[in-house]
Amino acid sequence: MNKEYIEFKKERDLGSIITDAFKFIRLEGKSFFLTILKVAAIPILIAVAAMIYYMMSMQSLMSEDTSGVIGMFSSAFIMMIAYLIAFVFINLAGMHYIKSYIDNNGIVNSEDVINGTKERFWSFTGFGILAGLILFASVMLCVFPMFYTWTVLSLGASILVFENESATSTIGKCFSFISGHFWETFGIVILVAILVSVLGYIFQIPAVIYQFIQMGIGLNNEDPTAVFGLFSDPIYLFLNLISIVGQFMFYSITLITNVFIYFDINEQKNQTGTIEKIDSLGR
Repeated sequence: MNKEYIEFKKERDLGSIITDAFKFIRLEGKSFFLTILKVAAIPILIAVAAMIYYMMSMQSLMSEDTSGVIGMFSSAFIMMIAYLIAFVFINLAGMHYIKSYIDNNGIVNSEDVINGTKERFWSFTGFGILAGLILFASVMLCVFPMFYTWTVLSLGASILVFENESATSTIGKCFSFISGHFWETFGIVILVAILVSVLGYIFQIPAVIYQFIQMGIGLNNEDPTAVFGLFSDPIYLFLNLISIVGQFMFYSITLITNVFIYFDINEQKNQTGTIEKIDSLGR
């Protein structure tokens, strides 16, 4: 029996985008996540290690000299860089998985995913940095412009990968691409963000409960610095590790829905999928 194929290049309404995103995960989830893990395993492990190092360095806040504080800020910087690299690898692996899925009518070539991720690493990183600076500037100007730039830039990864654009041209194209389709995109992006946040919080609950219990014990301790021992507690670190893995998994919903949004708008503007189907009929 042939595996069911999900057509990306067609128009969809809000309900169809979310439904098909979950359907794609149901049909391709195992292969999708294993491929991402294969490509991004080392960056993810480094990011996890950096997170553990940062949390353990929190105890240095009680240090009487400045070296402990400097160490904590250094570990925070290392964690930020590690998370950025892991984020880039996860995004590119997911995007190129979908690209290979589309190009080969449902058959994914893992070598294409690996090669595509390597080739587009620096351009995607550049786009991520530029997008971050734009979002930061939006926040500094006023909170509301952030919602506009966030919505516009949310489709940048799809534009960069599926249209093979550079980092700078992707930024410019984001604003022209979404023209006339802002509110529908904004509605879906906000709804998916809320959904993913709620689902991701489920994985945080064990760590939060354990944190409150340990903080209660620490407050009853005669030593006020005992509460900082939580950040080196192996159980607490393990629960946070589960939380991070869970959030990475649910982030895939955002990634996939953004691709569906991109193709929905692209189809409305350019009818790319329809033209390709007509061309295939003439062969």
